[in-house]
Amino acid sequence: MLDESAKVLARTRSGPSNPSRIGVEAAANSLRDAAAAALREAGAITSEVKAICAGLAGTARSEFADKMHAALAGLFPGAAIRVLTDFELALAMLPPGPALVLIAGTGSVAYGRGADGKTARAGGFGPAESDEGSAFDVGRAAMDALTCEPQFGKHDSDLSRQILRQLGCANWEEVQAKAHSNADAVFPRIFPVVAAAADAGDSLAQSLLSNAADNLANLTKNLAETLGISSAPFSLALTGGMPGRSTFFDAALGSKLRESVPQASLSALTNSPAETAARLAFELANSAQGMSS
Repeated sequence: MLDESAKVLARTRSGPSNPSRIGVEAAANSLRDAAAAALREAGAITSEVKAICAGLAGTARSEFADKMHAALAGLFPGAAIRVLTDFELALAMLPPGPALVLIAGTGSVAYGRGADGKTARAGGFGPAESDEGSAFDVGRAAMDALTCEPQFGKHDSDLSRQILRQLGCANWEEVQAKAHSNADAVFPRIFPVVAAAADAGDSLAQSLLSNAADNLANLTKNLAETLGISSAPFSLALTGGMPGRSTFFDAALGSKLRESVPQASLSALTNSPAETAARLAFELANSAQGMSS
């Protein structure tokens, strides 16, 4: 939360806010809780809020973006509202010019900007259509390997026992039943176990993460070619919950990206997504004020 001079007044956290995965009502409740905590910390009230910018996963589809916009408008009457995706927000954190962001978390998406300023994306349509190389994809692939391929010894391997322990399940039949009813509560939770096992030398875990790195690098390469920036230098940023969780995975992904997009220069996202959203809201408030004056 920023004041009228763009000074940070409060930083808060709340629960998940992806409406396509948890529903619009639950996502709106998370945003409401975060906003309420920020207002308390700043000693401000709702009517003082001039603009809101929300960078939310799951809002690439207009139906969810529109519903979240309406929910925020209801929470903050009179405020200017902007809803954008998490990957649009991440790209806004990079310097001007050709740039690409690869988000690898529960889902996966690559989003970029060409030299002409036009933007495009690859992936990010959910696990039924895309999300290749994501934590969800790794978890699903791990279950497939451990339940369908006998060479991995589904009942006896350390990796299998660690995953069952992580999920609180007695056997893989129970995991499959849970995944059938709520896949998001199962597959992404397998990734941290696979990440730790890969660093400990488990061959199946390393194979799963190598495949994920391949998929993410291909996603990046395809988008760079679409944007026409694959043969010239451009900024590339990695974000999401997967980078930094496994030394093996980070090395594999770095190697695959250097092969796939050799012209890319890795750039750090120096600001937090929340602060970037707040600064976009600050610009939105100034723009709205200028139009009304």
